[in-house]
Amino acid sequence: MTKSKLLQPDLILGDTILSLTPNILQDNNIKGLILDVDETLVPIRSAEVSQALQQWVEQIRPIATIWLVSNNVSEVRIGKIARSIDVPYLLGAIKPSRRKLRLAIEAMNLPSNQVAMVGDRLFTDVLAGNRLGLFTILVEPMIDPALAARSYPVRNLEVWISKKLGVSLAYVQQNLTNTDKTSSN
Repeated sequence: MTKSKLLQPDLILGDTILSLTPNILQDNNIKGLILDVDETLVPIRSAEVSQALQQWVEQIRPIATIWLVSNNVSEVRIGKIARSIDVPYLLGAIKPSRRKLRLAIEAMNLPSNQVAMVGDRLFTDVLAGNRLGLFTILVEPMIDPALAARSYPVRNLEVWISKKLGVSLAYVQQNLTNTDKTSSN
């Protein structure tokens, strides 16, 4: 797999995770979701889940098994977030390492091609998911409105490097199938 393919999401949502619908999951035969936490579900400094996110989880739960897999090592913060939406979680994933993603997939008891990795970062979330042959979904970060003017230098650098490598990051829904990926499980 080329570097650009490793960084190419299967779906670029162009919005936050709240725009990921049951129809999108069903159209792509997704029965399991591995979700990043920081800025994918909640702003980086928040341990509180919004009511909108709680409603989204309840809408998705009948369609897909949900696991949180975070690079964050704060048991207090990530545990509180996971318990507030009643989902299992793993800490300290060191994405793009695949180890903790594999544990989540095994716990879901689903084939990799029916699991999606959802996150806001190319070099961690998308790269880790693609390395396992998962369906990868890039979302816009959840940001604290008080910090809305804040820049995201690391994410911006990832986007710039990815584009230089030939990754297409147009903000249109790319409903591709996962059949052309090779799994490295």
